[in-house]
Amino acid sequence: MSSRRGKFITFEGLDGCGKSTQLERLAGKLRERGLAITVTREPGGTPTGEKIRQLLLDTKTAGLATKAELALMFASRAQHIEEIILPALVAGNTVLCDRFTDSSEAYQGGGRKLGSEIVLDLHRVLCGDLMPELTVLMDSDVGASVERARRRNQARANPDSSDENRFERESRAFFSRVRSCYLEIAKREAERVVVVDARGTPDQTHAKILEIVNAKLGSLDSSVRARNVG
Repeated sequence: MSSRRGKFITFEGLDGCGKSTQLERLAGKLRERGLAITVTREPGGTPTGEKIRQLLLDTKTAGLATKAELALMFASRAQHIEEIILPALVAGNTVLCDRFTDSSEAYQGGGRKLGSEIVLDLHRVLCGDLMPELTVLMDSDVGASVERARRRNQARANPDSSDENRFERESRAFFSRVRSCYLEIAKREAERVVVVDARGTPDQTHAKILEIVNAKLGSLDSSVRARNVG
């Protein structure tokens, strides 16, 4: 087991902004540098969390109460932290997570109009106030992102399984509120959250993210060199 705690990096943004693809590309680059990487996602990440994900994203649960939705998000997250994230960090791994509490603040706090306070209170109580060292917020056009997410989910839809279209069916106004809340989070926590314009090509976005990671977490490389020398 490593004596050095790992780094926690999260990716945030609207559905269809390309964050999952960019997270995987970053994971590949960091593995090339010799880092132990744990890739995970929310909601989900654990067997329990994946069952909760099915409930949250399935259009069959369209009538889910807003506070019940938020509670389920945090139930998945609390299990995720306990089972996956903290053990990986203690082992010295770099954890790359597709969504974290910022998503709850943006989608339930902003999109559902619950406000930030209830989300941040739940985070303190249920997540031990665990925060990433770096959050990459991929900013994109609302209409284009949601349309891309809808096309993606339609293409992979299996008639024998639950879909993941519940959020994509929301209105443009909902996603505009989500984006606005994300940008407010970035202003409030400028040391942690870095906004990346995701409107360019995937290669352009990848290059920007690598530059950010190198600038913010340059200690990653030095730790690898020290380990190799030792």
